[in-house]
Amino acid sequence: MIKRIGFVLFILSSFFTAWAQQKVMVNGMTIGKTMTIKRGVYRIDANKNQDQPLIIIEGNNITIDFNQAELKGSNTISNPDVFFGVAILIQNSKNITIKNLRANGYKIALLAKNVAKLTLDNCDLSYNYRQHLNSTSEKEDVADWMSYHHNEKDEWLRYGAAMYLRNCQFAVIRNCKVTGGQNALMMMECNDGLIYNNDFSFNSGIGLGMYRCNRNKVMYNKINFNIRGYSDGVYNRGQDSAGILVYEQSNENLFYKNNVTHGGDGLFLWAGQTTMDSGEGGCNDNIISDNDFSYASNNGIEATFSRNHITQNKIMECDYGIWGGYSYESTICNNWFWKNKTAIAIEHGQKNKIIYNRFSRNGLVLKLWGKKEQEVDWGYVKNRDTRSRDYLIAYNHIDNCSLVYNMELTDSIKLCDMVQESGPIFKMDSTVTNLDTGCNVKSFNIIVDDTAKLSIDKIKHRDPFKDTKSYDGRKNIIITEWGPYDFRSPIIWNNNPTDTSNLMKFDLLGPKGKWKIKSSRGVENISAMSGEFPSSIVAQKIRGSRTDILIELEYTGSPIITPFGEAIAAGKPYQFSFKKFFQPIDWEVLFYPLDTAKYNPIQTGVLFPRSGKRVPFKTENINKLDYAWWGGIKADYQHTQFITVANAEVVIPEGDYELSVTWDDAVRVYIDQKLVIDEWDPSRYDFNESPHKRIRISLGGTYHFLVEHLELGGFAALSLKLKPIE
Repeated sequence: MIKRIGFVLFILSSFFTAWAQQKVMVNGMTIGKTMTIKRGVYRIDANKNQDQPLIIIEGNNITIDFNQAELKGSNTISNPDVFFGVAILIQNSKNITIKNLRANGYKIALLAKNVAKLTLDNCDLSYNYRQHLNSTSEKEDVADWMSYHHNEKDEWLRYGAAMYLRNCQFAVIRNCKVTGGQNALMMMECNDGLIYNNDFSFNSGIGLGMYRCNRNKVMYNKINFNIRGYSDGVYNRGQDSAGILVYEQSNENLFYKNNVTHGGDGLFLWAGQTTMDSGEGGCNDNIISDNDFSYASNNGIEATFSRNHITQNKIMECDYGIWGGYSYESTICNNWFWKNKTAIAIEHGQKNKIIYNRFSRNGLVLKLWGKKEQEVDWGYVKNRDTRSRDYLIAYNHIDNCSLVYNMELTDSIKLCDMVQESGPIFKMDSTVTNLDTGCNVKSFNIIVDDTAKLSIDKIKHRDPFKDTKSYDGRKNIIITEWGPYDFRSPIIWNNNPTDTSNLMKFDLLGPKGKWKIKSSRGVENISAMSGEFPSSIVAQKIRGSRTDILIELEYTGSPIITPFGEAIAAGKPYQFSFKKFFQPIDWEVLFYPLDTAKYNPIQTGVLFPRSGKRVPFKTENINKLDYAWWGGIKADYQHTQFITVANAEVVIPEGDYELSVTWDDAVRVYIDQKLVIDEWDPSRYDFNESPHKRIRISLGGTYHFLVEHLELGGFAALSLKLKPIE
């Protein structure tokens, strides 16, 4: 009995000793040895300067168990587009293991630089920074386009990230979760890593991004619904979002058995600016095998200016199953293409093999073409033979497709496919030369790689394809002002946003529960005031020059997670709403010619020279200022440079408003001759994306609006919006 009591006392003593040794997190903490963090919720803001992280980890052979402790940043603000700071920085270290960390509310949750053998295990870094999207279900806003083309100076950090790794060799990222953010895992100059069993889903930018990364294995991950720039049946631009992004000299990576559906692109692979400038290198010899890239708004796979192996993937209901512009010596083998608008499209490709694939119910199976004129300023075109040529297309099974082959300006094609119950076989002209359709397929020495023979370590893995069937179809992509809807909370969604009649149709989606309408304005004759999920209702819009619709609802039912990560208990009422506002402003818009070689308003600050006539080449009268031009305005001739002057007088009800403007290249906005937005210096922006600015302003009465805009060449944009702040 005495021995038993002694043993119990020893166990209790050990427990309290271990508990006492657990560390409490504080701002400015530096960790240089193995430890366990005391569990709890730590509401600690990071410094707004990203060079001053909340916690620094540095050393060798260290394991930090965060013990499910939760770091919460940006505590005085609620909107994730203004989250700030770095929570955890790991630097100049070796053999570091981070496990059981929870961090949200930061611009960057975890930043690692120069770390060999970093392991991130069972970390949840959801609900960190994400942009407030300007696009609506009716029309996209070009300010939402992202650009990942450059990252030599960590330019990607401007978009935030749950995890950002630079020069981290042999990293292992497993069992981690990121949702409700913009970018999940971003990697720069990281080689020989292993990324598996993670869930990077329902983010508004990139699930997994690589730049100059080689020989990594990415396996068994859920990377669904990483998308923006989509409105079902209205537009499907994607705005450079993607499940997996592979850029700039990233070679010999393996992407195996990942579930990567409902992305802007499923996998977006681009050789990089180095290749575009020199014609050398690429993102080469990557193996993309046994993944699901279905329901992408644009391309299931985009693989350009590179040589890769694409095998045994499922690609369904995309605009393009594979877009392979300027791809060469690539193999597309044993994939299943179903119900894509175009299954495979390759311009200026060379020596590609398209073999053993199954094509069913696609609009167009295969488009191959070249162009007589290419981009003359591309170093790639200057330094390489870019003719469309030398294809082997064999052993493919094709059925129930509208058109099989569309070919133009392509030479030397050996074609031996089986086609059943499809539309026209060929659409081509005399620019297609040396087409051989009478070949004997047995004469070809075709080697098909067996993915079972791939060098994959035996790891304990989850099934990334389990429990995702209910999301099938692009119709389930719903983009809110904060990114993709994740089905974990109730939503009322207008499913006919561009209908010009007064009838508005709504879907009520969410977890199991009940809803009721508490109040409404701007609509009448609502078909139902309460019900269960899912439901559909209709309402009649009350006509008027100004649209100001609000439907407020209450949900009760199952536990939910809100779009900002808040847990709501079962049975607790939760308020949600639908809003739509449009203040028509009757603009007179005048377009004037501009030649900055003769007169540059950027340098003078004055719109027009004092001498000379001011004669517009075009005039428009519109009630919404919302333009995007590619390559200028065609009038008397193509104006690649021009001045826009928009004037309006409008009566606005009293209230607080958000005034926002998207532009490219310079803009000034005046209200009653007072300058309220001054963006007259294009040098502040690189214009890979069109900038956007919001201001808060109190209005009430009659106002005169004046907008001055300059386009200096290339893409042009001008959009102004006004909405109330409630």
